[in-house]
Amino acid sequence: MTSRRVVVIGVGNEYRHDDGVGLAVVTELGERPIPGVTTMICDGEPAALLDAWSTADLAVVVDAVLCEPSTPGRTWKSTVDGQPPGRGTASSHALGIPDAVRLGAALGRVPGELVVFAVEAANLDLGVGLSPPVAAAVPEVARAVRNLLTASRT
Repeated sequence: MTSRRVVVIGVGNEYRHDDGVGLAVVTELGERPIPGVTTMICDGEPAALLDAWSTADLAVVVDAVLCEPSTPGRTWKSTVDGQPPGRGTASSHALGIPDAVRLGAALGRVPGELVVFAVEAANLDLGVGLSPPVAAAVPEVARAVRNLLTASRT
């Protein structure tokens, strides 16, 4: 029996404040690596996402999201299209995860299963460091990813 290929991808840019939340979650997960799980960071460019997830049975993506109205630090979990419920949400990148999914589907390069954890951002300006509510969400999201991966093995 072959094992499942699982990847956790932290999307973002640590030099744009809260856009670094995906990287922070992957860093936290790396402090206690999960056996059989690959972690990586990505700037959110669709081709890079396709490369990162196309051979995975399960891909978990963590990214910042813009919402209107916003509750910084609030997290959303969704599958397939990566779009949190509600109106007025957008990726913090020029092209978002839903765009990468559509492109991947057209090219036959999507993971078997895709789960997205989106964290509402407070500040995407240039600069280093997460805002307090987004920083507070990092351990919560890391725990949720761990729980998802544990449940997916049973």
